[in-house]
Amino acid sequence: MRPVALTVAGSDSGGGAGAQADLKTFEACGAFGTSALTAVTAQNTTGVTHSTVLDPAAVRAQHDAVVADFDVAAAKTGMLGDADVAAEVADALGESDFPVVVDPVVVAQSGDRLLTERGVDAVRDRLLPEATVATPNVPEAELLADVEIEAEADLREAAEAVRDLGPDAVLLTGGHLDGDPVDVYAGETTRAFTRERVDTDDTHGSGCTLSAAIAAHLASGDDLEVAVERGVDATARAIASPLSLGSGAGPVDHAAIADGRRAIADGERAGVSRSYGTTDAIEAVRDVVAALEREWPPELVPEVGTTVAVAPADATVPDDVVAVDGRLHATSRGVRATGGVAPGASSHIARFLLGVREHDLRSSAAGNVRWSRARESALRERWDVELTDRTDEPADADGTMDWAAREAMTDRERAPDAVVDRGAIGKEAMIRVVAKDADALLEKFSEVASLERDADVV
Repeated sequence: MRPVALTVAGSDSGGGAGAQADLKTFEACGAFGTSALTAVTAQNTTGVTHSTVLDPAAVRAQHDAVVADFDVAAAKTGMLGDADVAAEVADALGESDFPVVVDPVVVAQSGDRLLTERGVDAVRDRLLPEATVATPNVPEAELLADVEIEAEADLREAAEAVRDLGPDAVLLTGGHLDGDPVDVYAGETTRAFTRERVDTDDTHGSGCTLSAAIAAHLASGDDLEVAVERGVDATARAIASPLSLGSGAGPVDHAAIADGRRAIADGERAGVSRSYGTTDAIEAVRDVVAALEREWPPELVPEVGTTVAVAPADATVPDDVVAVDGRLHATSRGVRATGGVAPGASSHIARFLLGVREHDLRSSAAGNVRWSRARESALRERWDVELTDRTDEPADADGTMDWAAREAMTDRERAPDAVVDRGAIGKEAMIRVVAKDADALLEKFSEVASLERDADVV
Protein backbone atom coordinates (compact mmCIF):
# COMPACT_ATOMS: atom_id res chain seq x y z
CA MET A 1 0.00 0.00 0.00
CA ARG A 2 1.31 3.44 -0.89
CA PRO A 3 2.20 5.70 2.04
CA VAL A 4 0.17 8.88 2.48
CA ALA A 5 1.80 12.28 2.96
CA LEU A 6 0.08 15.56 3.81
CA THR A 7 1.10 19.07 2.80
CA VAL A 8 -0.19 22.10 4.71
CA ALA A 9 0.79 24.95 2.43
CA GLY A 10 -0.30 27.72 0.12
CA SER A 11 -1.34 27.35 -3.49
CA ASP A 12 0.94 28.52 -6.33
CA SER A 13 -1.05 29.22 -9.49
CA GLY A 14 2.16 28.83 -11.50
CA GLY A 15 2.51 25.23 -10.30
CA GLY A 16 6.20 25.45 -9.44
CA ALA A 17 6.05 25.87 -5.67
CA GLY A 18 3.62 25.53 -2.79
CA ALA A 19 1.09 22.74 -2.53
CA GLN A 20 1.29 22.02 -6.25
CA ALA A 21 5.03 21.35 -6.03
CA ASP A 22 4.54 19.30 -2.87
CA LEU A 23 1.94 17.05 -4.47
CA LYS A 24 4.12 16.52 -7.54
CA THR A 25 7.07 15.68 -5.31
CA PHE A 26 5.06 13.25 -3.18
CA GLU A 27 3.99 11.45 -6.33
CA ALA A 28 7.53 11.40 -7.76
CA CYS A 29 8.86 9.95 -4.51
CA GLY A 30 6.26 7.20 -4.31
CA ALA A 31 3.80 8.67 -1.78
CA PHE A 32 0.12 9.52 -2.20
CA GLY A 33 -0.34 13.25 -1.65
CA THR A 34 -3.07 14.97 0.34
CA SER A 35 -3.36 18.66 1.15
CA ALA A 36 -4.70 21.38 3.42
CA LEU A 37 -4.43 24.75 1.69
CA THR A 38 -3.50 27.75 3.85
CA ALA A 39 -3.59 30.47 1.21
CA VAL A 40 -4.30 31.17 -2.43
CA THR A 41 -1.70 33.13 -4.39
CA ALA A 42 -1.68 34.53 -7.89
CA GLN A 43 1.90 34.03 -9.03
CA ASN A 44 4.10 32.92 -11.86
CA THR A 45 7.84 32.78 -12.50
CA THR A 46 8.17 36.57 -12.24
CA GLY A 47 6.45 37.19 -8.92
CA VAL A 48 3.34 37.18 -6.71
CA THR A 49 0.55 39.55 -7.73
CA HIS A 50 -2.10 38.61 -5.17
CA SER A 51 -2.34 36.55 -1.97
CA THR A 52 -5.29 35.63 0.24
CA VAL A 53 -4.71 33.78 3.50
CA LEU A 54 -7.54 31.39 4.36
CA ASP A 55 -9.46 31.35 7.60
CA PRO A 56 -7.69 29.17 10.22
CA ALA A 57 -10.91 27.19 10.73
CA ALA A 58 -10.94 26.29 7.04
CA VAL A 59 -7.31 25.14 7.23
CA ARG A 60 -8.05 23.02 10.32
CA ALA A 61 -11.14 21.52 8.69
CA GLN A 62 -9.06 20.37 5.69
CA HIS A 63 -6.43 18.86 7.99
CA ASP A 64 -9.03 17.07 10.08
CA ALA A 65 -10.85 15.72 7.04
CA VAL A 66 -7.64 14.19 5.71
CA VAL A 67 -6.38 12.61 8.93
CA ALA A 68 -9.84 11.26 9.79
CA ASP A 69 -9.93 9.16 6.62
CA PHE A 70 -6.33 8.60 5.52
CA ASP A 71 -3.51 6.89 7.36
CA VAL A 72 -1.19 9.87 7.09
CA ALA A 73 2.41 8.75 7.62
CA ALA A 74 4.15 12.14 7.43
CA ALA A 75 3.31 15.80 6.88
CA LYS A 76 5.06 18.96 5.82
CA THR A 77 4.26 22.64 6.15
CA GLY A 78 4.98 25.44 3.73
CA MET A 79 3.46 28.90 3.39
CA LEU A 80 1.24 29.65 6.39
CA GLY A 81 0.54 33.33 5.76
CA ASP A 82 -0.12 34.71 9.23
CA ALA A 83 0.13 34.02 12.95
CA ASP A 84 -3.40 32.67 13.35
CA VAL A 85 -2.93 30.02 10.67
CA ALA A 86 0.52 29.13 11.99
CA ALA A 87 -0.85 28.66 15.50
CA GLU A 88 -3.78 26.56 14.26
CA VAL A 89 -1.48 24.36 12.20
CA ALA A 90 0.89 23.95 15.15
CA ASP A 91 -2.01 22.82 17.34
CA ALA A 92 -3.27 20.36 14.72
CA LEU A 93 0.11 18.81 13.98
CA GLY A 94 1.01 18.75 17.67
CA GLU A 95 -1.88 16.34 18.20
CA SER A 96 -0.58 13.96 15.51
CA ASP A 97 1.80 11.03 15.91
CA PHE A 98 3.43 11.19 12.47
CA PRO A 99 6.68 13.04 11.64
CA VAL A 100 6.41 16.66 10.53
CA VAL A 101 8.77 18.55 8.20
CA VAL A 102 8.58 22.31 8.72
CA ASP A 103 9.63 24.46 5.79
CA PRO A 104 9.44 27.94 7.39
CA VAL A 105 8.46 29.84 4.25
CA VAL A 106 8.81 33.59 4.74
CA VAL A 107 9.34 35.01 1.25
CA ALA A 108 8.86 33.74 -2.28
CA GLN A 109 11.87 33.31 -4.55
CA SER A 110 10.82 36.55 -6.22
CA GLY A 111 11.23 38.34 -2.88
CA ASP A 112 7.51 38.76 -2.17
CA ARG A 113 6.60 38.37 1.50
CA LEU A 114 4.56 35.26 2.34
CA LEU A 115 4.47 35.43 6.16
CA THR A 116 3.68 38.31 8.52
CA GLU A 117 5.99 39.40 11.34
CA ARG A 118 3.64 37.90 13.91
CA GLY A 119 3.54 34.80 11.75
CA VAL A 120 7.31 34.46 12.06
CA ASP A 121 6.95 34.59 15.85
CA ALA A 122 4.25 31.90 15.74
CA VAL A 123 6.38 29.63 13.56
CA ARG A 124 9.34 30.14 15.90
CA ASP A 125 7.43 29.69 19.15
CA ARG A 126 4.60 27.31 18.24
CA LEU A 127 5.46 25.30 15.12
CA LEU A 128 9.20 24.61 15.27
CA PRO A 129 8.89 22.70 18.58
CA GLU A 130 6.51 20.29 16.78
CA ALA A 131 8.96 19.62 13.93
CA THR A 132 10.78 16.39 13.31
CA VAL A 133 13.04 18.37 11.02
CA ALA A 134 13.04 22.01 9.89
CA THR A 135 14.43 23.02 6.50
CA PRO A 136 15.16 26.77 6.55
CA ASN A 137 17.27 28.52 3.95
CA VAL A 138 19.81 31.15 4.93
CA PRO A 139 17.44 34.17 5.15
CA GLU A 140 14.88 32.13 7.07
CA ALA A 141 17.45 30.84 9.56
CA GLU A 142 18.75 34.36 10.12
CA LEU A 143 15.23 35.61 10.81
CA LEU A 144 14.15 32.74 13.04
CA ALA A 145 17.29 32.37 15.15
CA ASP A 146 18.58 35.97 15.01
CA VAL A 147 21.94 34.94 13.55
CA GLU A 148 24.12 36.22 10.74
CA ILE A 149 25.23 33.83 8.02
CA GLU A 150 27.86 35.33 5.76
CA ALA A 151 29.87 32.28 4.74
CA GLU A 152 29.85 28.50 4.75
CA ALA A 153 31.67 28.48 8.08
CA ASP A 154 28.58 30.04 9.71
CA LEU A 155 26.16 27.34 8.61
CA ARG A 156 26.85 24.75 11.30
CA GLU A 157 26.45 27.19 14.18
CA ALA A 158 23.31 28.64 12.60
CA ALA A 159 21.78 25.19 12.14
CA GLU A 160 22.36 24.45 15.81
CA ALA A 161 20.81 27.81 16.71
CA VAL A 162 17.65 26.91 14.82
CA ARG A 163 17.64 23.47 16.45
CA ASP A 164 17.73 25.16 19.85
CA LEU A 165 14.27 26.53 18.99
CA GLY A 166 12.76 23.07 19.32
CA PRO A 167 12.88 20.86 16.20
CA ASP A 168 14.46 17.42 16.54
CA ALA A 169 16.77 18.21 13.63
CA VAL A 170 17.54 20.98 11.14
CA LEU A 171 18.64 20.93 7.52
CA LEU A 172 19.94 24.41 6.74
CA THR A 173 20.25 24.93 2.99
CA GLY A 174 23.13 27.13 1.89
CA GLY A 175 22.18 27.82 -1.71
CA HIS A 176 21.93 31.58 -1.04
CA LEU A 177 25.68 31.77 -0.35
CA ASP A 178 28.32 32.12 -3.05
CA GLY A 179 30.13 29.06 -4.35
CA ASP A 180 28.95 25.47 -4.56
CA PRO A 181 25.88 24.89 -2.37
CA VAL A 182 26.46 23.35 1.05
CA ASP A 183 23.55 22.09 3.16
CA VAL A 184 24.23 21.42 6.84
CA TYR A 185 22.28 18.83 8.81
CA ALA A 186 22.20 19.05 12.60
CA GLY A 187 20.47 16.25 14.46
CA GLU A 188 21.78 13.27 16.39
CA THR A 189 24.75 13.62 14.07
CA THR A 190 26.02 16.63 12.13
CA ARG A 191 27.03 16.47 8.50
CA ALA A 192 27.19 18.53 5.34
CA PHE A 193 25.90 17.86 1.82
CA THR A 194 27.97 19.48 -0.91
CA ARG A 195 27.29 19.51 -4.63
CA GLU A 196 28.32 21.50 -7.68
CA ARG A 197 26.21 24.56 -8.36
CA VAL A 198 24.07 24.15 -11.45
CA ASP A 199 24.29 27.16 -13.76
CA THR A 200 20.57 27.96 -13.80
CA ASP A 201 18.07 30.46 -12.46
CA ASP A 202 15.30 27.88 -12.69
CA THR A 203 15.14 26.92 -9.02
CA HIS A 204 11.59 28.10 -8.23
CA GLY A 205 10.05 25.67 -5.74
CA SER A 206 13.32 23.98 -4.77
CA GLY A 207 12.73 24.54 -1.05
CA CYS A 208 9.19 23.15 -1.25
CA THR A 209 10.49 20.20 -3.23
CA LEU A 210 13.20 19.44 -0.68
CA SER A 211 10.87 19.45 2.32
CA ALA A 212 8.22 17.47 0.43
CA ALA A 213 10.74 14.84 -0.67
CA ILE A 214 11.93 14.41 2.90
CA ALA A 215 8.32 14.05 4.06
CA ALA A 216 7.61 11.48 1.34
CA HIS A 217 10.58 9.37 2.37
CA LEU A 218 9.65 9.64 6.05
CA ALA A 219 6.16 8.46 5.07
CA SER A 220 7.78 5.49 3.35
CA GLY A 221 9.45 4.51 6.60
CA ASP A 222 12.97 5.83 6.06
CA ASP A 223 14.98 6.88 9.09
CA LEU A 224 15.31 10.65 9.39
CA GLU A 225 18.90 10.95 8.15
CA VAL A 226 18.18 8.62 5.23
CA ALA A 227 15.07 10.61 4.34
CA VAL A 228 17.05 13.85 4.47
CA GLU A 229 19.78 12.51 2.22
CA ARG A 230 17.26 11.16 -0.28
CA GLY A 231 15.43 14.47 -0.20
CA VAL A 232 18.65 16.33 -0.97
CA ASP A 233 19.42 13.93 -3.84
CA ALA A 234 15.89 14.25 -5.27
CA THR A 235 16.03 18.03 -5.21
CA ALA A 236 19.44 18.04 -6.88
CA ARG A 237 18.00 15.97 -9.73
CA ALA A 238 15.05 18.33 -10.05
CA ILE A 239 17.34 21.38 -10.24
CA ALA A 240 19.78 19.76 -12.67
CA SER A 241 17.05 19.01 -15.23
CA PRO A 242 17.12 21.24 -18.35
CA LEU A 243 13.41 22.09 -17.98
CA SER A 244 12.86 25.80 -18.58
CA LEU A 245 9.40 27.37 -18.31
CA GLY A 246 8.19 30.95 -17.99
CA SER A 247 9.98 34.24 -18.50
CA GLY A 248 11.39 34.51 -14.97
CA ALA A 249 12.98 32.06 -12.54
CA GLY A 250 11.41 28.84 -13.75
CA PRO A 251 10.33 25.82 -11.71
CA VAL A 252 12.44 22.79 -10.94
CA ASP A 253 11.52 19.56 -12.73
CA HIS A 254 9.63 17.14 -10.50
CA ALA A 255 9.44 14.57 -13.28
CA ALA A 256 13.23 14.22 -13.04
CA ILE A 257 12.80 12.87 -9.52
CA ALA A 258 10.48 10.13 -10.74
CA ASP A 259 12.80 9.38 -13.67
CA GLY A 260 15.68 8.95 -11.22
CA ARG A 261 13.68 6.58 -9.02
CA ARG A 262 12.64 4.52 -12.04
CA ALA A 263 16.23 4.30 -13.25
CA ILE A 264 17.35 3.01 -9.87
CA ALA A 265 14.49 0.50 -9.73
CA ASP A 266 15.17 -0.68 -13.29
CA GLY A 267 18.83 -1.07 -12.46
CA GLU A 268 18.09 -3.14 -9.38
CA ARG A 269 15.74 -5.39 -11.36
CA ALA A 270 18.50 -5.83 -13.95
CA GLY A 271 21.01 -6.78 -11.28
CA VAL A 272 22.67 -3.39 -11.02
CA SER A 273 23.88 -2.45 -7.55
CA ARG A 274 21.72 -0.44 -5.24
CA SER A 275 22.40 3.28 -5.62
CA TYR A 276 23.69 4.21 -2.18
CA GLY A 277 23.92 7.65 -0.70
CA THR A 278 26.46 8.15 2.09
CA THR A 279 23.89 7.79 4.88
CA ASP A 280 22.49 4.65 3.23
CA ALA A 281 26.01 3.23 2.95
CA ILE A 282 26.74 3.91 6.62
CA GLU A 283 23.56 2.13 7.69
CA ALA A 284 24.30 -0.77 5.33
CA VAL A 285 27.81 -1.30 6.71
CA ARG A 286 26.50 -1.07 10.27
CA ASP A 287 23.95 -3.77 9.50
CA VAL A 288 26.61 -6.08 8.07
CA VAL A 289 28.91 -5.45 11.04
CA ALA A 290 26.10 -6.24 13.49
CA ALA A 291 25.40 -9.52 11.68
CA LEU A 292 29.09 -10.49 11.64
CA GLU A 293 29.47 -9.73 15.33
CA ARG A 294 26.50 -12.03 16.03
CA GLU A 295 27.47 -15.01 13.91
CA TRP A 296 30.79 -14.69 12.05
CA PRO A 297 33.21 -17.56 12.82
CA PRO A 298 36.48 -16.12 14.22
CA GLU A 299 38.52 -18.52 12.08
CA LEU A 300 37.36 -16.61 8.99
CA VAL A 301 38.98 -13.37 10.16
CA PRO A 302 42.42 -12.73 8.61
CA GLU A 303 45.33 -11.78 10.87
CA VAL A 304 45.01 -8.19 9.65
CA GLY A 305 41.28 -8.24 10.38
CA THR A 306 38.11 -8.20 8.29
CA THR A 307 36.60 -5.05 6.92
CA VAL A 308 33.41 -4.28 5.04
CA ALA A 309 33.13 -1.45 2.53
CA VAL A 310 30.19 0.06 0.66
CA ALA A 311 30.65 2.68 -2.05
CA PRO A 312 28.06 5.45 -2.43
CA ALA A 313 26.96 5.97 -6.02
CA ASP A 314 29.16 9.06 -6.45
CA ALA A 315 32.28 7.65 -4.74
CA THR A 316 35.49 8.45 -6.60
CA VAL A 317 38.20 8.37 -3.91
CA PRO A 318 38.77 6.19 -0.80
CA ASP A 319 37.54 8.97 1.48
CA ASP A 320 34.10 8.57 -0.15
CA VAL A 321 33.84 4.85 0.60
CA VAL A 322 32.19 3.82 3.87
CA ALA A 323 33.98 1.12 5.87
CA VAL A 324 34.79 -0.14 9.38
CA ASP A 325 37.35 1.95 11.23
CA GLY A 326 40.00 -0.41 12.58
CA ARG A 327 38.36 -3.51 11.06
CA LEU A 328 36.77 -6.48 12.79
CA HIS A 329 39.02 -8.83 14.77
CA ALA A 330 38.73 -12.21 16.43
CA THR A 331 38.56 -11.78 20.21
CA SER A 332 37.75 -13.95 23.21
CA ARG A 333 34.19 -12.62 22.95
CA GLY A 334 33.86 -13.48 19.27
CA VAL A 335 34.28 -11.19 16.27
CA ARG A 336 34.20 -7.53 17.24
CA ALA A 337 34.65 -4.23 15.42
CA THR A 338 37.31 -2.09 17.04
CA GLY A 339 35.93 1.19 15.72
CA GLY A 340 32.89 2.80 14.19
CA VAL A 341 31.64 3.06 10.63
CA ALA A 342 32.54 6.09 8.57
CA PRO A 343 33.52 7.32 5.11
CA GLY A 344 37.26 7.06 4.56
CA ALA A 345 37.75 4.47 7.33
CA SER A 346 39.56 2.03 5.02
CA SER A 347 42.18 2.60 2.39
CA HIS A 348 42.94 -0.94 1.19
CA ILE A 349 39.48 -2.39 0.59
CA ALA A 350 38.18 1.01 -0.56
CA ARG A 351 40.83 1.27 -3.28
CA PHE A 352 40.13 -2.31 -4.31
CA LEU A 353 36.38 -1.68 -4.55
CA LEU A 354 36.86 1.57 -6.48
CA GLY A 355 39.21 -0.24 -8.86
CA VAL A 356 36.54 -2.88 -9.53
CA ARG A 357 33.92 -0.17 -10.02
CA GLU A 358 36.01 1.45 -12.76
CA HIS A 359 34.97 -1.57 -14.84
CA ASP A 360 31.68 -2.60 -13.23
CA LEU A 361 29.48 -0.02 -11.48
CA ARG A 362 27.14 -2.83 -10.50
CA SER A 363 29.52 -3.66 -7.64
CA SER A 364 28.97 -1.53 -4.54
CA ALA A 365 30.26 -3.69 -1.67
CA ALA A 366 33.36 -5.67 -0.75
CA GLY A 367 34.94 -7.41 2.24
CA ASN A 368 37.83 -9.72 3.02
CA VAL A 369 37.98 -13.31 4.34
CA ARG A 370 40.88 -15.40 5.65
CA TRP A 371 42.48 -17.52 2.93
CA SER A 372 43.16 -21.23 3.07
CA ARG A 373 43.82 -23.61 0.20
CA ALA A 374 40.73 -25.68 1.05
CA ARG A 375 38.57 -22.55 1.29
CA GLU A 376 39.83 -21.32 -2.05
CA SER A 377 39.13 -24.69 -3.63
CA ALA A 378 35.61 -24.86 -2.21
CA LEU A 379 34.76 -21.37 -3.41
CA ARG A 380 36.16 -21.93 -6.88
CA GLU A 381 33.74 -24.85 -7.24
CA ARG A 382 30.79 -22.61 -6.35
CA TRP A 383 31.65 -19.07 -7.41
CA ASP A 384 33.18 -17.09 -10.20
CA VAL A 385 36.65 -16.57 -8.70
CA GLU A 386 39.65 -14.70 -10.08
CA LEU A 387 43.21 -15.36 -8.94
CA THR A 388 45.88 -12.65 -8.60
CA ASP A 389 49.54 -13.43 -8.04
CA ARG A 390 51.29 -10.84 -5.87
CA THR A 391 54.66 -12.03 -7.10
CA ASP A 392 53.71 -10.53 -10.47
CA GLU A 393 53.05 -7.08 -8.99
CA PRO A 394 55.47 -4.59 -10.58
CA ALA A 395 57.67 -2.58 -8.27
CA ASP A 396 56.32 0.67 -9.68
CA ALA A 397 52.63 -0.25 -9.25
CA ASP A 398 50.59 2.73 -7.99
CA GLY A 399 49.20 0.61 -5.14
CA THR A 400 48.65 -3.05 -4.40
CA MET A 401 44.87 -2.79 -4.22
CA ASP A 402 44.65 -0.72 -7.41
CA TRP A 403 46.83 -3.26 -9.17
CA ALA A 404 44.88 -6.23 -7.78
CA ALA A 405 41.59 -4.76 -8.97
CA ARG A 406 42.96 -4.11 -12.45
CA GLU A 407 44.36 -7.64 -12.65
CA ALA A 408 41.08 -9.16 -11.50
CA MET A 409 39.05 -7.15 -14.01
CA THR A 410 41.30 -7.75 -17.03
CA ASP A 411 39.09 -8.83 -19.96
CA ARG A 412 36.01 -8.76 -17.72
CA GLU A 413 32.88 -6.62 -17.89
CA ARG A 414 31.37 -7.97 -14.68
CA ALA A 415 33.10 -8.35 -11.36
CA PRO A 416 33.83 -11.86 -10.06
CA ASP A 417 32.27 -13.11 -6.82
CA ALA A 418 35.69 -13.10 -5.20
CA VAL A 419 39.34 -12.40 -5.90
CA VAL A 420 41.88 -14.77 -4.38
CA ASP A 421 45.28 -13.38 -3.45
CA ARG A 422 47.69 -16.10 -2.25
CA GLY A 423 49.99 -13.51 -0.76
CA ALA A 424 53.74 -13.07 -0.94
CA ILE A 425 56.65 -12.59 1.42
CA GLY A 426 55.40 -10.31 4.19
CA LYS A 427 51.92 -10.09 2.62
CA GLU A 428 49.04 -12.14 4.02
CA ALA A 429 47.02 -14.27 1.63
CA MET A 430 43.43 -13.10 1.31
CA ILE A 431 40.05 -13.72 -0.26
CA ARG A 432 38.29 -10.48 -1.21
CA VAL A 433 34.56 -10.87 -1.77
CA VAL A 434 32.74 -8.53 -4.17
CA ALA A 435 28.97 -8.01 -4.28
CA LYS A 436 26.38 -5.75 -5.88
CA ASP A 437 25.30 -4.38 -2.49
CA ALA A 438 25.64 -4.91 1.25
CA ASP A 439 22.82 -7.47 1.45
CA ALA A 440 24.42 -9.56 -1.28
CA LEU A 441 27.81 -9.28 0.46
CA LEU A 442 26.33 -10.57 3.70
CA GLU A 443 24.75 -13.47 1.81
CA LYS A 444 28.13 -14.36 0.35
CA PHE A 445 29.80 -14.12 3.76
CA SER A 446 27.09 -16.44 5.12
CA GLU A 447 27.80 -18.91 2.34
CA VAL A 448 31.49 -18.90 3.23
CA ALA A 449 30.57 -19.51 6.88
CA SER A 450 28.33 -22.42 5.88
CA LEU A 451 31.32 -24.07 4.20
CA GLU A 452 33.08 -24.07 7.56
CA ARG A 453 30.12 -25.73 9.28
CA ASP A 454 29.28 -28.25 6.56
CA ALA A 455 32.61 -29.30 5.13
CA ASP A 456 35.21 -28.47 7.76
CA VAL A 457 37.02 -26.09 5.43
CA VAL A 458 40.09 -24.70 7.16
